[in-house]
Amino acid sequence: MSKIVTGAEAAARIADNAVVSVSSSSGLGCPDAVLKAIGARFRAEGHPRNLTTLHPIAAGDMYGIKGVDHIAQDGLLSTIIAGSYPSGPSTLPMPAIWHMVVDNRVAAYNVPSGILFDMHRDVAARRPGVLTKVGLETFVDPELQGCAMNDRAAQAPIVSRVEFAGDTWLHFPNIVPDVTILRATTADEHGNLTYEHEGAYLGGLDQAIAARNHRGLVIAQVKRVTANGSLRPHDVHVPGHLVDLIVVDPDQKQTTETQYDPAISGEVMRPWSSFALAEHGVEKVIARRAAMELKRGQTANLGFGISAMVPRILLEEGHAQAVTWAIEQGAVGGMPLTGFAFGCASNADAFMPSPNQFTYFQGGGFDVSFLSFLEVDVQGNVNVSKLGKKPYLTAGCGGFVDITSHARKIVFSGYFEAAAGLELTDTGLIVTKPGKFTKMVAEVEHVTFAGRRALRTGQEVVYITERCVMRLTDTGLEAYEIMPGIDAERDIVQASEGRVRVAADATTLPLSLLGAGPMGLKL
Repeated sequence: MSKIVTGAEAAARIADNAVVSVSSSSGLGCPDAVLKAIGARFRAEGHPRNLTTLHPIAAGDMYGIKGVDHIAQDGLLSTIIAGSYPSGPSTLPMPAIWHMVVDNRVAAYNVPSGILFDMHRDVAARRPGVLTKVGLETFVDPELQGCAMNDRAAQAPIVSRVEFAGDTWLHFPNIVPDVTILRATTADEHGNLTYEHEGAYLGGLDQAIAARNHRGLVIAQVKRVTANGSLRPHDVHVPGHLVDLIVVDPDQKQTTETQYDPAISGEVMRPWSSFALAEHGVEKVIARRAAMELKRGQTANLGFGISAMVPRILLEEGHAQAVTWAIEQGAVGGMPLTGFAFGCASNADAFMPSPNQFTYFQGGGFDVSFLSFLEVDVQGNVNVSKLGKKPYLTAGCGGFVDITSHARKIVFSGYFEAAAGLELTDTGLIVTKPGKFTKMVAEVEHVTFAGRRALRTGQEVVYITERCVMRLTDTGLEAYEIMPGIDAERDIVQASEGRVRVAADATTLPLSLLGAGPMGLKL
């Protein structure tokens, strides 16, 4: 009996009250055709109802791949547990899933991506749930929000603090998926899956095993089907005995606004000269200072925002391959991409499954992580996961909490104030107009990174802005390097309402950060 079905036929196999696990990372690897079919069936039939969905990384985006928005319908979706959510600028309409979250129409949780992958592995092996220190003293901790994004979720906790072997842990009980939906490039008639046009494996294999080990249903969306026996065994990432149904979508995009780029999937290697350099401006200055924290031969993790520019700084300085980059979607080495292709890399050395990459991150195996911030408070806490006024401007925590929990060194980058007037010259950076508000706050809205815990555990933490470089001390944030042109008292102390002090031995950053040409970085 053929496993090949239409999207509608696959959607018809999903029962009411099912737990559905979806493999995706925004537009990358999103099984959009299957999610669309589920939404269409509900509108036509009123089924399936009351789904709980698991998304280790976001499904869909705000730029043409709807993903989770296909199923963001009252009655269809009752609970969503996600590492991240679709996000974008305030100039675009708020996604349907965010309307459901803020209106309390769905129980919504933001669980670190790595923990969600761990949950699939533990439920597959029939272990008693995830026991982890990832997220202690952050919003993940039940002493704060316990991952709940709204009141409906807060009424049904999914994490608890427990004592085990003389220590404190977070415990996430098992949530068993009845259905897993994943995506690949090619399926043979038996359901063996290869990923030759994909930019990452993500976690589809682990998610499929979790459903299969509990007699669940596994649906694979692919671009094409080939005959049995025509796939090389070494190329098969998900074996056919784990796959029940195959839905073919020949038009599936490789990632957002990219139909297919062979460099993203590692089929060709781009000349290093073909990558665009970072555009000259204030953000590039911040990224340049961040790059100064690197040493040749290190392995560095990379997050979204200003931090994503750091590899382009190394490229301009002639050090494109001096550092091995590792990103949560699974790429290792090469050049991490920016914009719509963020999460992918060209010229990668390898693609790791995301669950394995997160095991590496959670254990702190890398040398340094480059991440961005929305706001920092006097305790050194960082928020990247919640903005009450414009919630969809952030995707949530994603892998941020997994990465920072045991990282040896973390470099945070961002603006000191929001919407300040800034003039960049070869001799200095001048604040021409105060910002709307400081990002150095008394207390962050959401604790995505716990500063005091970092101090206790000996993590090295650096905060880089356009005005200064700060470190966290027992007495608060201290600026120890000042950007040329900045008036330390006015632009740092007063602008932060006294929440940042300037070190007595503070130095001035080099003018080489400011120029239009290479800065002469040595690694």
